[in-house]
Amino acid sequence: MRTLTRLALLLLALGACAEPGAPERLTAGRPPSRDAAARDPAARGADAELRALLAAHGFTGRVASTLEARLGRRVDPRLADVGRLLWFDPILALNGDNACAGCHSPTHGLGDTQSIAIGIDNNRVVGAGRRGPRNQRRSPMAVNAAFYPTLMWNSRFRAASGDPFDNRAGFDFPAPEGRTLSHLPHLLAAQAFIPPTERVEAAGFAVPGDNDALRAEVLRRLNAAADYRRRFAPLFAGVRAGAPITFEQVGLALAEFQLSQVHADAPIDRFARGEAGAMTAAETRGAVLFFGRAGCVGCHAVSGRSSEMFSDFREHVIGVPQVAPTVGNVPFDGPGADEDFGLAQVTGDPADRYAFRTAPLRNVALQPAFMHNGAFVRLEDAVRHHLDPARSARAWTPALLAPDLRGPPGPIAPVLARLDPRLRAPARLDDAEVADLVAFVRDGLLDPAARPERLRHLVPARLPSGLAPLAFASP
Repeated sequence: MRTLTRLALLLLALGACAEPGAPERLTAGRPPSRDAAARDPAARGADAELRALLAAHGFTGRVASTLEARLGRRVDPRLADVGRLLWFDPILALNGDNACAGCHSPTHGLGDTQSIAIGIDNNRVVGAGRRGPRNQRRSPMAVNAAFYPTLMWNSRFRAASGDPFDNRAGFDFPAPEGRTLSHLPHLLAAQAFIPPTERVEAAGFAVPGDNDALRAEVLRRLNAAADYRRRFAPLFAGVRAGAPITFEQVGLALAEFQLSQVHADAPIDRFARGEAGAMTAAETRGAVLFFGRAGCVGCHAVSGRSSEMFSDFREHVIGVPQVAPTVGNVPFDGPGADEDFGLAQVTGDPADRYAFRTAPLRNVALQPAFMHNGAFVRLEDAVRHHLDPARSARAWTPALLAPDLRGPPGPIAPVLARLDPRLRAPARLDDAEVADLVAFVRDGLLDPAARPERLRHLVPARLPSGLAPLAFASP
């Protein structure tokens, strides 16, 4: 039973697969072992056990099909396409060198290409060769964010109802916005108001003023772009009648693009819907551990407000080593300016230090690093960290990270002092069990439609602003 309680948070902050070339690197096709006829009696027994576990947790594998019912309408492809153009266009970034796609790239599931994001003053490359001052954390994936009731690693944007489709209880944001964005129909439409005001991510420091002033300057530039006015006009009567594009309209377009990027048809979903041979034997064994004895589903939940996203969307301390870049543009926390206080930055409560939101696990194989700060770049290392966080964190070195992230790490003792009680007693899985968990999380939760070769078509050939696009490198 110790393994059950010990691994309730086993994969708490996983964000990706290993570096290219590592042993667990993804392959393009399905292995022959997915063929149900080739499965031995033990594998068939594991299939039956997994089906029982999925039924107990209410997992249907059909969450993607619920999107439009929860919206109460169809996704508008015209509005989504305008949002797609805005996503890739530096016109939203007043510094002129970044875009949403700079940190949420189609080459990585609309997620980061970095262990810790690089915002303004970058070299306009999106990929492993991106250079520039670091922010504080890795940018999370935007694929499937339509179902997330909280956004960002410290959950600073949240639907008070626990439902991102329901604004009746309001949307909570840090000051100065507070609840002023609660009239918007979805949490993503409200969140879209924020990135253009983040000076280290997009706005830079040349344009003075508060958040409203920064958004007003973005709108001035958008309204001066005839091609954008032409694209917004058919969608909004006011623009069609000659009124200016508003930021609410920008937010609705960006949200619609993200609503169009739901990719939640992984092997586990097809298995849950009854497809024979949807998962390999290793993936099935890993899933049985995940939903059963290992207890991972305790935090990587699939029921209720989790919407089958493999996250409880709550915050936990799991002993992640503290990574401080040698060249950054965000002041870090603590006396040495080398700590990240996580949730405490939102609540102001010291008891919330080092707590971060449980990472949704769908499509994590598309990311290049794990945890909120990319401290681990190999999946097995991240899994084994959870088996004995104290030992792992004290032995950890930044040797596998990018050169500018290899400086002295922040202090680990205060992090471990707040370690989640379920992780304090060391526990062990054998090597075969770890390998099965890796197989399930890496491959069993991956929707092939989210792979880079399937999302590259999203990159526009040209931008309505006329600005030069960013350069997207192959992963």
